[in-house]
Amino acid sequence: MPDKLKVSVGQASDQGRKKLNQDCCGTLIPDDYLLSSKGIALALADGISSSAVSQEASATVISSFLSDYYCTSEAWSVKKSALQVLKACNSWLYAQSRRSEFRSDMNRGYVCTFSGLVIKSTTAHLFHAGDARVFLLQEGQLQQLTTEHRYYASEHDSYLTRAMGMAQQLELDYQAMTIGCHDTFILATDGVCEFITPDAMAAIIHNHSDNLQTAAERIITSALDNGSDDNLTVQIVRIDQLPAASADDIHQRLTELPFPPELKPRDSFDGYTILRKVHSSPRSHVYLGEDSASGDAVIIKTPSGELKDNTAYLERFLMEEWIARRIDNAHVLKPVKSNRPCHYLYVATEFIDGITLAQWMRDKPAPSLEEVRGLIEQTGKGLQAFHRLEMLHQDLKPDNIMIDNQGVVKIIDFGAVRVAGVAETETPPEPLIRPGTAQYSAPEYFLGHNGSPAADIFSLGVIAYQMLTGRLPYGAQVARAQSAKAQQRLQYKAIRHLDEHTAVPDWVDQAIAKAVHPQPHKRYQEISEFLYDLRHPNKDFLSQQRTPLIQRNPVQFWQAVSLILFILLSISVFLHH
Repeated sequence: MPDKLKVSVGQASDQGRKKLNQDCCGTLIPDDYLLSSKGIALALADGISSSAVSQEASATVISSFLSDYYCTSEAWSVKKSALQVLKACNSWLYAQSRRSEFRSDMNRGYVCTFSGLVIKSTTAHLFHAGDARVFLLQEGQLQQLTTEHRYYASEHDSYLTRAMGMAQQLELDYQAMTIGCHDTFILATDGVCEFITPDAMAAIIHNHSDNLQTAAERIITSALDNGSDDNLTVQIVRIDQLPAASADDIHQRLTELPFPPELKPRDSFDGYTILRKVHSSPRSHVYLGEDSASGDAVIIKTPSGELKDNTAYLERFLMEEWIARRIDNAHVLKPVKSNRPCHYLYVATEFIDGITLAQWMRDKPAPSLEEVRGLIEQTGKGLQAFHRLEMLHQDLKPDNIMIDNQGVVKIIDFGAVRVAGVAETETPPEPLIRPGTAQYSAPEYFLGHNGSPAADIFSLGVIAYQMLTGRLPYGAQVARAQSAKAQQRLQYKAIRHLDEHTAVPDWVDQAIAKAVHPQPHKRYQEISEFLYDLRHPNKDFLSQQRTPLIQRNPVQFWQAVSLILFILLSISVFLHH
């Protein structure tokens, strides 16, 4: 059995002479399975002194990178996994700054440098943006691996040219290198590097080779003694043992992982026993299986063999796994956690013993308002978990909502989910005219616009309306309204005007009407607001009920006046004859 990867690590961070430490660093050495499939990750981030919130940016970047990297698909390379995670994080930081008072000066916003190192098998992968530095100490020789992304306008005036959160598009330096035993990497912020020479760092590491934590602390102390006036952070990692060089040791890339064979009941597959096929389509096959070790029921989804040459589709397929792993919510489908290596392209998720909301609606054509509220609230909480991570579900419909035997709602199917800031593939993905299912899709999708949280709220509102009435709020007109003018003519069919549903309070009807408004800016912008208004009468809606008809609906008012006048005129003519 080949030796596993072993390292020694030391890291230290100090605020120095500043009141606040805007640096952040972290190391994650996972268990055996993830150690071989994903490797060891280290990273440091350095906030910028011009920003009062930069320390939040640093902490966010480090925590997101160290957690989300290990949630990416095993079929992805280290480079792709890290870049996906860092792009998503960069997008979040940039959006935070744009929504804050710092929108006009990004140097005061959520910005920080980033240097990250992933060591997997016999290869080190380096990711870098900013002015921190990464060195390689090899056979007593110290080599700087990174370039400082800083422009010097003068001797005393300089500014960063690359950093996390600085721009909408992230630019990162990347390099991969083969490593050997005793190779040592040093990651350090400018508060360290500008006040201690590389040779001095190498000497300290040599003198404390038996304890790299002590070495890291001594480097910090030495830089402080030399007059450092900045935050100071240093990480040291030494390769103590490498796995035996083997092609099997490095997980295969997307194009190299084999497609699963055609599966049949009682087949043994990657530690699972196939029980039956649940669903099949030209794009994927879904099976009910059983974990051979635990006995737990699982759902296994495999890509269609007909699409094995469609790289965009395959990466979209594997994106679902990453999305599922990132979300931890009781109302969202969970992936199966396994310590077994993955030998094929597939996704394994929990089995939900229950029915879809679509089936529930067929079984209960006239549910109570309370039943509807309960299911919509659970669905909304699951949807909030997506939105908190800058994700849009984009295909919320009754068929994608499960209700288990305990009455717990879970959102399923992440095939249309959009992750902010993430380029789905290196090559252009398959063109999508619009995501989702027509009768539940927000009108803006039919104009070719990108969605927003308000688009998911529209879908949730449509489902609430359908549960209460058995109908759609605009019938089939939304899909036909493919221009701004056509969408302005869409008329909401008020529940109070449907004779069989007059028991629904008017303020509930108006809450749903706001959720499904054709114009996204006139909808609820937060799911919590919609859920609250479904249970608590909104004062604005109650005041609308008291507004005179002539103000609420002038056309209807004058039509009524005209009718009354016509009747009076007819009576007058009749009496005179």
